Amino acid sequence: MNQMEQIRKELSRHIGKRVILKADKGRKKIVTRRGRLSEVYPSLFVIDIEHEVSEGKRTVSYTYSDVLTSTVQLTIIDDDVDLENRKIS
Repeated sequence: MNQMEQIRKELSRHIGKRVILKADKGRKKIVTRRGRLSEVYPSLFVIDIEHEVSEGKRTVSYTYSDVLTSTVQLTIIDDDVDLENRKIS
């Protein structure tokens, strides 16, 4: 099993859970958002972004290679676990 399959399998265990997303958008711009992991597909995963002031419901998708190359960092939020204890990288 390669690393991207392992990432997909790990994320599929956390569908429906809240996450903190840190995405590197280039030129030293890092975006941090909170959302919910909604779908896991063979080549990408989808996150529903929580309430943003100027926008309605918004979804974003990223590939597993984004996680593998650390372009995207996800932190799974469990209700009974401290935020820094569950990181997928």
